[in-house]
Amino acid sequence: MRWLTVALFTLGLVAPAAAQERGNLQIFNDVSNAVQRYVWFTIFDSVHASINDGVVTLTGKVTMPYKVDDIGKRVAKIDGVRAVRNQLDVLPVSQFDDSLRVRVARAIYSHPSLANYGLGPNPSIRIIVERGRLTLDGVVVNDMDRQIARAIAGQFGTFGITNALKTEKEVRDQLEQL
Repeated sequence: MRWLTVALFTLGLVAPAAAQERGNLQIFNDVSNAVQRYVWFTIFDSVHASINDGVVTLTGKVTMPYKVDDIGKRVAKIDGVRAVRNQLDVLPVSQFDDSLRVRVARAIYSHPSLANYGLGPNPSIRIIVERGRLTLDGVVVNDMDRQIARAIAGQFGTFGITNALKTEKEVRDQLEQL
């Protein structure tokens, strides 16, 4: 039954009384849409949001300084957002990191098991490289895809890999807690 409630909020089919006071899940969905529709948001950026009574805390890493301000301003305009704590970090400029990002992205998104993740305007696997350290972030369908992405990323000369990919089930469970 709880899933049904999540689906109703996601589709925006809430009772008029509930529409007056927007819940954390509804705000979260709007924040997610605002970030994903940001023109300069790429697979090399990762933004996470937590919402508590209309206060949105943004964390993650982006490739350019202007993205921090742009994303913060977009989120601040969302109905129900009372304040934005923008804790986004800017990744350092590095030709080595840039090259590593592109090589890992090509390898992941050209792999037959993972090619579908690259379809559409916002691929779901994010490749974050900071000072030679690689983080895979985003959402995959199952644990096998998470392991395949990690194995592919391990073929490159990184100083470390963090696999922060989550399965769709893990994300659903987190959303139900909102």
